Amino acid sequence: MSSMSGLYIGVSGLNVSQAALNVTSHNLANVDTTGYVRQQVVLTDFNYIKLGDSYVSSMIKGLGADFATVKQVRDNFLDQSYRQEIGREAFYEAQYKSVEEIEGLFGELEGESFQNTMNDLWISLQELAKEPDSVVARASLIQTSVTFIERAENISNQLNDYQVNLNTQLKDQVNRINEIGEEIKQVNWKIRQYESTGVENANDLRDQRNNLLDELGKMVRISYKENADGIVNVSVEGVPFVTEDMSFKMDTVRVSDTTEMLKPVWVAFGNIDVFNLDRAASSLDNTDIGSLKGLLTSRGQKQANFTDIPKRDNYASDALYQTAILDFNIGINSSVVMSTQAQFDQLIHGIVTTLNDILSPNKQVTLSDGSVIKILDVDKAPVGMDSNATKGEALFIRKSMPRYGDEEEVTYLLDDGVSYDSIWTRIYNEEDSADNYSLFTLGEIEVNPKIMQDYSLIPLSSNSGSGDYDIETAKKLISEWQSAFSTLSPNTLTSYNFSDYYTSFISEIANRGEQYYTISTNQAAMAESINNQRSEVTGVSSDDELTNLIKYQHAYNASARYVNVVSEMLEHVIMNLS
Repeated sequence: MSSMSGLYIGVSGLNVSQAALNVTSHNLANVDTTGYVRQQVVLTDFNYIKLGDSYVSSMIKGLGADFATVKQVRDNFLDQSYRQEIGREAFYEAQYKSVEEIEGLFGELEGESFQNTMNDLWISLQELAKEPDSVVARASLIQTSVTFIERAENISNQLNDYQVNLNTQLKDQVNRINEIGEEIKQVNWKIRQYESTGVENANDLRDQRNNLLDELGKMVRISYKENADGIVNVSVEGVPFVTEDMSFKMDTVRVSDTTEMLKPVWVAFGNIDVFNLDRAASSLDNTDIGSLKGLLTSRGQKQANFTDIPKRDNYASDALYQTAILDFNIGINSSVVMSTQAQFDQLIHGIVTTLNDILSPNKQVTLSDGSVIKILDVDKAPVGMDSNATKGEALFIRKSMPRYGDEEEVTYLLDDGVSYDSIWTRIYNEEDSADNYSLFTLGEIEVNPKIMQDYSLIPLSSNSGSGDYDIETAKKLISEWQSAFSTLSPNTLTSYNFSDYYTSFISEIANRGEQYYTISTNQAAMAESINNQRSEVTGVSSDDELTNLIKYQHAYNASARYVNVVSEMLEHVIMNLS
């Protein structure tokens, strides 16, 4: 019996050494496989034989070694940390790419610079102010105005197209997320089936699943937990995504009926939004994770214009104004595309309306019914050089709405607050934020076709009938361009003139891009550091594995030699007994 147990010990040594050699060979074969995790053989004692009892303890004899399992060498804490940090990096990287795209549209780094277009318009205004009756100066103003609007429209259209084209990236990511969910579900089933025998762990399948979780963690914020059957349940943004027998899919739907913008929703949960964008992204709340949310945040929910920037005069109280600022910061300013659209449109609107109001001035009057309107100020309005001395022709017009209605008699309250006077004039068609066609906004502005056909209609002459040009109007064209007209946003106090506004506007985009770049690169360094720590635990070292290979080969040879010795001993004993 003792000799037979000796054979058991030798055979167990062969078995565990062979198993260790197999695992070591598998590690070496996958030394360059992405996501592969080093495997180890866990050895344990084989059975024991009880020989009897002594006065101290039981007398037992071991029958060698056995391997308990083949385990992966992983650190779950590092896995979770890596997936969170790589997701945060992707969130800011997506926004940085949007900033890069926007900077290219304005051409300030290379290509045709929009600042040059503004300078050309400014120079043409200066030349016209010097010689208001010069046909050359008037032609130059018209030409630079056309170029100015065309260039601004081109930038605006490219911004809008880029914003819509982000839908493609969004849909691609949603489709890939759905694919990952289905793949994780399938791998879960395979792992449960493979490990149901309790003989061996499905380590290679677990590697595959962990690679999928790494990829998913870069796109969305995830949490997950493995149950006793080896099934990993995954949640995305706090909503179940993969369970034991289901994977819940996302879809994309339009944000509203009036926009082409898409947003991701959970199909199985009544098309509820995947992301809550009513809160500002914050690392404290872990709401700044995932490239999908980064795309949504940078793109925004609509095409913005100057009306989306709150102005104190448009609100009845400070409380309402502060509420509007909060909504602006969350809904508009958080999106690099939408904030750029709104601020750029505010610049164009400011230039257009300022020049228009100089050439075709309005005044506000109160009617007998108490309503307040704007009318053409016929007393102050300069006239054209044409034979009719035309008043009220603005340099820029709205494509779908004239500046004024037809001439009519208006009875209004005089400055004394008691008397009324009547005048034949034209009522100004006010801008209405609810009606895009009424706004002097990009897409709805063009140079006045009448003035383009007849330069003499530019109202720069005095309405006194003398035929002289209006000196005050000419001076205003220069002074108003250099006067402060607006802040960039309600979050800043500095009010800029047109040139300084544009400089500050471009600087803010660049600073924003630098901020996103810094955060994303810092996050990339952090994620790389964590991944290096993971690799130290999970990675395969060819030198270590070759050392193990030699060690287990020697162990196998030693066990084989041991079996041979026991066999020879048994043969010698048996032959001598016979």
